[in-house]
Amino acid sequence: MGVGMGNGVGGGGMGGGAVRLGLVGLGKIARDQHVPAIAANPRFALVATASPHGGLDGVAAHADLATMLGAGHGLDAVALCTPPAVRAGLARLALEAGLHVLLEKPPAAGITQVADLEALAARGGCSLLTTWHSRETAAVDAARAWLAGRRVEAVRVIWREDVRRWHPGQDWLLAAGGFGVFDPAINALSILTHILPEPLALESAELGIPDNREAPMEARLRLRHGGVAAVDCALSILPGGAQQWDIAIDTDAGALLLSEGGHRLAVDGTAQAFDANAEYARLYARFAGMIDAGTRDVDARPLALVADAMMLGGRYRLPAFAF
Repeated sequence: MGVGMGNGVGGGGMGGGAVRLGLVGLGKIARDQHVPAIAANPRFALVATASPHGGLDGVAAHADLATMLGAGHGLDAVALCTPPAVRAGLARLALEAGLHVLLEKPPAAGITQVADLEALAARGGCSLLTTWHSRETAAVDAARAWLAGRRVEAVRVIWREDVRRWHPGQDWLLAAGGFGVFDPAINALSILTHILPEPLALESAELGIPDNREAPMEARLRLRHGGVAAVDCALSILPGGAQQWDIAIDTDAGALLLSEGGHRLAVDGTAQAFDANAEYARLYARFAGMIDAGTRDVDARPLALVADAMMLGGRYRLPAFAF
């Protein structure tokens, strides 16, 4: 995390004034989550979008980021919601223009890209936020607090969802750089790296890749927590079957279960009650605070675990897949 802001186009603290924001990419996550969160936060004014697939009513629309930057909107910041394969190049363009940048997860297609962007943001005095929305729940907050001071003995992760339901027709997901099963499963890794007391290291991985695709649709990972406790992950985006987003953790002083993607928590079988979750509202509130304070928040640990799995994992073939 860096401190101090420079004098770029969007650099410098906003002093509590409205942040003129551009939204880049108008896919499902942008329309379902980012647009409502921005509209609900008075610190942001959504003044422009950039997408080859249309725009939003009442907001200036452009085909791409470069056109949006040249249109004279007086932007202070951008939120990048494009596929990860192109995100680093767009972030660099925005940072070079002096804008603060919020990155949808995963922040880029590679770890070195994230490090490059962090250095560029620091040199330009711009805020940069790598978002991990699954961390932004009251249940995850409580799980992290409960695990502090306890010895983790075993962790089991089951993260299964139907790609046709959650990513309909999105062929980029299964192309090189598209992450495949790790696009949703990185949410589980983001939670683990946030709540577990010790670092995680990959021990082994097996990746199931369809004959006609380049990214895995299924994965089995074995990690170690603090070099000792086994962390076993069963991950899938294959169609059919029950959908499940669970993290079960055994400790020396009880057991914890985070379910529904980090939205529900049970301790020793007893469900815990929390207020309604607002993941993206929390992210945009943090982004506004960072712009005001002149800070950066960059965390590539979940991406590093995916990179290790892709580099070290054995491959097995799955039947050809079509949406």
